Amino acid sequence: MSLHNWIAPIRLQGNHVWLEPLSPKHHDDLVEATKDGALWKKWYTFVPEPENMHEAINERLALQEAGNMIPFAVISLATGKAIGMTTYLNIDASNKRVEVGATWYRKSAQRTAVNTECKWLLLQHAFENLACIAVEFRTHYFNVESRKAIERLGAKLDGILRNHMVMPNNTLRDTCVYSIIASEWPTVKACLSYMLI
Repeated sequence: MSLHNWIAPIRLQGNHVWLEPLSPKHHDDLVEATKDGALWKKWYTFVPEPENMHEAINERLALQEAGNMIPFAVISLATGKAIGMTTYLNIDASNKRVEVGATWYRKSAQRTAVNTECKWLLLQHAFENLACIAVEFRTHYFNVESRKAIERLGAKLDGILRNHMVMPNNTLRDTCVYSIIASEWPTVKACLSYMLI
């Protein structure tokens, strides 16, 4: 099964945000978003610096063209502006698995309903339309905020990949790997739906 007949760019509509396929038109909003909180300064993340946003968008679009990811701009319903990015990546069509990651939001959107709704939209599409058997999440061991947010979704820790990758500052990243499996989705969906009331 090829990527292109299993998963494709799509718009996903929520009550607080919608996710739409990432494109160069989102550049200016995303530059503004990343400056809200100077997000690129967090050493344990991969948030693009404002001056590198064109390159970051083009890189994600090239990976989409190669069949390796589906990147989204996160659009606020309140403002109509892009407030961050999220992505389906590590797409495994033959085993019906995806990772949800490479996610970031402007600081003012953090600790709001935005992340919960984004994950709800991506998980619902993955399990109910793509018939995924599992959805994975990965984050830096030291990214405590991200780990708490992933656990709050109902994902379980599968394990930690020690010295998994070299970070831009040449430190070594231990990667925490989480997942939600298909049999857990009804309960996770009920929990996320309740959180969004």
